[in-house]
Amino acid sequence: MIKPLQIGSVTLPNNLILAPMAGVTDLPFRLLCKEQGAGLLCMEMVSAKAIMYKNRNTIDLLKIDERELPVSLQLFGSDPDIISNIAHEIEERPFDILDINMGCPVPKIVNNGEGSALMKNPKLAGEIIEKTVKAINKPVTVKIRKGFDETCVNAVEMAKIAEASGAAAIAVHGRTREQYYSGKADWDIIRQVKEAVSIPVIGNGDLLTAEDVIAMQKQTGCDGFMIGRGAQGNPWIFRQVLHYFETGEHLAKPSFEEVAEMMLRHARMMLEFKGEYTGIREIRKHGAWYTAGYPNSAKLRVMINEVETYNELEALLYKVCEKSGISLT
Repeated sequence: MIKPLQIGSVTLPNNLILAPMAGVTDLPFRLLCKEQGAGLLCMEMVSAKAIMYKNRNTIDLLKIDERELPVSLQLFGSDPDIISNIAHEIEERPFDILDINMGCPVPKIVNNGEGSALMKNPKLAGEIIEKTVKAINKPVTVKIRKGFDETCVNAVEMAKIAEASGAAAIAVHGRTREQYYSGKADWDIIRQVKEAVSIPVIGNGDLLTAEDVIAMQKQTGCDGFMIGRGAQGNPWIFRQVLHYFETGEHLAKPSFEEVAEMMLRHARMMLEFKGEYTGIREIRKHGAWYTAGYPNSAKLRVMINEVETYNELEALLYKVCEKSGISLT
């Protein structure tokens, strides 16, 4: 079940994949997930147009560290010429797989005809994939949703078009665009896609534990498992799933000491990568995820949201641990 996965010319060490998440899967977080055993790391989605216009913030999003390979770089856009030209232009960068986003539900993306809006235009989606596949030598994959809404559930059609257009694999999130991330993911649509195409199918949606991975595999027969929100504040999830499949045993939930140490390490990496002002503000949301489910987490979340510097964050976590009789190294 947990096994190497072949995507075009790229062999992944295992089929556990960190989902691309805007504002989350930046370089520091990807490195932490890699250390915990993720088989493929997906970068934050990047606008093909923004690369074309040499947007400085976008250039930062394209940074890759050789320690994190294999990596999937995800582009979004709606113009086949722009996406394929940009794919060709950036191909020398050290990513392994190029993914095309056809699933993002955010209004400003959808209103531009990008992301999950492409679920409503399968012909254009096929043109984008086909031109991009012809433009580069690296494998091209596609991330889609169940459909745009319940009147447009067309993941199977989109998957067939993706395969016919040369895609090397397809990831399916079992929710429509209208659902965003609410409700329960429909895994049956992943099964339908798996039965309809011969390229690898990666299931996405509601994967929070090893049991979820087992259940998805049994229900869908999918080839890989893409973990998104289950990894937020829990980069350990990859280690937990791998350990379960290797031994049949559940790893204990990380102690608060481990969580505090991981948070501080993550913060140091963020500061190094983004500077203190941006880094400390971005670690706040991660802090809320890291501490969820631990005693007094709501109160701690409020305090984390007030820190302005790394030293303040460190002092806060040391103080919390001291009160609980925990000693941080």
